[in-house]
Amino acid sequence: MNTISVCIVEDNNDIRQALEQIIMMADGYKFLGSFSSAEDALAGIPRLRPNVVLMDINLGGMSGIDCVRELKPTFPDILFMMCTVYEEDEKIFEALAAGANGYILKKTAPGKLLEAIRELQDGGAPMSSQIARKVVTAFQGKPSSGIASLDKLSNRENEILELLAKGLLYKEISAQLGIAQETVRKHVYHIYEKLHVNNRVEAVNKYYGR
Repeated sequence: MNTISVCIVEDNNDIRQALEQIIMMADGYKFLGSFSSAEDALAGIPRLRPNVVLMDINLGGMSGIDCVRELKPTFPDILFMMCTVYEEDEKIFEALAAGANGYILKKTAPGKLLEAIRELQDGGAPMSSQIARKVVTAFQGKPSSGIASLDKLSNRENEILELLAKGLLYKEISAQLGIAQETVRKHVYHIYEKLHVNNRVEAVNKYYGR
């Protein structure tokens, strides 16, 4: 099992320490560092280069969403999981549009949080079921678009997008197609670029023509 390195951005001391403990005590996870503000995270995360960042949305100064928006274009390999107390629709979509890869509630049980981090690293897009339902509802309300942009994809990219739409993880796609997981990840970034999307949820919705 690959070790997943994690950074935490959270301005509440108690919550930050609790999250640190969960990561430190779990096998297969490595705690790299934590930050109490987006400003500190912008300086520290590029240096630490974690696999996954647990990012609080409502920080004292700059928001977690703005922090992701700044970091994601330069570090597309870093996966950002937004952690929040609220399930506010606006914030959910703003975070996904900024490049967040998953969205979890702070009250999530430790075991579930670790599972979500692992799922994220394996190419999934973990969200609580309430949040996923809101995302689906919002997309169902939008007019059909994106069919034309699928024409830009290569045969291999179309193949991978189809498997993503079926809910397969990167490691399952790599096994099925007989290519390395890193190659799958690179293809997925190209798919996102060509479809002008930031994450799996948006890519799959384009695939289904929403």
